Amino acid sequence: MDALLAFEEQSFPRQPTLLFQLFQSVVLCLIIELDSYLYHTIHTETTNLCVLRYYKMMMKRTNEFVVVPQSEQDEGLLRRLLDASAALWNEINYERRQNYADPDADVWEISEYRGRYGGILGASTVQQIERKNREAWKSFFSLKEKGEANGKPGYWGNENDGRELRTYIRNTSYTVEWGEYSRLEILVGQDLKDEYGLGYRERLRLEVRGESNWKQYDKQGRLELFYDEQSGQFRAFQPVTIDNSRLAQPLASEEAALDIGANNLVACTTTTGQQYLYEGRDLFERFRETTREIARLQSLLEDGRDSSKRVRRLYRQRARRRDHAQDALARDLIERLYDEGVSTVYVGNLTDVLDTHWSVETNAKTHNFWAFRAFVKRLSCTAEEYGMSVEVRSEAWTSQECPQCGSPDRTTRHQDTLTCQCGFEGHADLVASETFLKRQTDVARPMARPVCLKWDDHRWSESPRSHRPNEEHTNPHALR
Repeated sequence: MDALLAFEEQSFPRQPTLLFQLFQSVVLCLIIELDSYLYHTIHTETTNLCVLRYYKMMMKRTNEFVVVPQSEQDEGLLRRLLDASAALWNEINYERRQNYADPDADVWEISEYRGRYGGILGASTVQQIERKNREAWKSFFSLKEKGEANGKPGYWGNENDGRELRTYIRNTSYTVEWGEYSRLEILVGQDLKDEYGLGYRERLRLEVRGESNWKQYDKQGRLELFYDEQSGQFRAFQPVTIDNSRLAQPLASEEAALDIGANNLVACTTTTGQQYLYEGRDLFERFRETTREIARLQSLLEDGRDSSKRVRRLYRQRARRRDHAQDALARDLIERLYDEGVSTVYVGNLTDVLDTHWSVETNAKTHNFWAFRAFVKRLSCTAEEYGMSVEVRSEAWTSQECPQCGSPDRTTRHQDTLTCQCGFEGHADLVASETFLKRQTDVARPMARPVCLKWDDHRWSESPRSHRPNEEHTNPHALR
């Protein structure tokens, strides 16, 4: 790529040499592999050939929605499709596991499955499941090289206990139409069409419920369709590619800093003087309850088994509940910051404070609950929609530093209250986020009363209760 950029805007004869023609072919190959588009302009009116680069950055996002069969017959067809997909995955995975255990076998060489499953799934879906399984094994080998692998790719349930109903549909084998009556149409195999009375060119039509974040997009990716046992619904994930020109732009150039915590998930301070506090105690408690139940069920398993259908369901339930709350938090916070005119968000890096400053108990639940990189990615993706940037910076000692005297050694924290021998008293997490922000930029405005939010399993709602400790004793320099 560096060679390509160095080649930019150089002059060549009217008739390119053979070497340049070869170089052009290399450029074209690079274009195919890049996530952005490279344009070149040839000035035919002059004797010079100018190679110019232009990147049209694209943004990848995902639409998530509920899928509802329109009849019992359609639901039966859909379940057959998902169950056959799981059976195919298990067969492919079993063969690869056997090859992996055999030093003379090649894990990448597997049998031909289209003949057996193509009539039910369709050849394209068979191909997508084979490809998805290959991706899982590639990921396993990559993690193994880093010493981070925690097991070979697993099975999607089994015939006796029930298979996990899931499939993957190629981007050209489904359509989604958004409107008053949104719908999803997917390709199925001819055998299923004959069995359920679909026409030769007809596809399975399903109702779509829920609003899409991205109804207009440049390209759609492979559709993931599965049955969610927790909610009793069929759900779908549709990856889409969005042109950057669809993004909003910041209303101003304000800045914000986030302090990520254990009991309060996020404390935020902005240069406009606004503060937000997202409570996490109830979420953490439910997370711990599910974790304890998983441990209890695992202790009852027979020797040699480390999981069961119930355990796997609880793991998925725990992760989905956490991810739902974090997704909603990122969306709610970024929308509020956008209205404040924020263009840059600073996030404290947990990795440089967890092992040094927090207790073992706090570390454990923070590590387990906060998949930090995933949250930052989630936050960055949401911020990108509004033209905002997210930067991870060190926040070491911000939770101990007194904002009044600047000492990190004279402060004491008790639950949510930070006190200092100089007389300061304030909310510990909000103080930390303000201190963190002041390390990044100038903060001249006084702080407003914080907006406190609680999670109700569906959305983050403003709480009327103040999170300020005893305001009569709060130093004037503390957050108001």
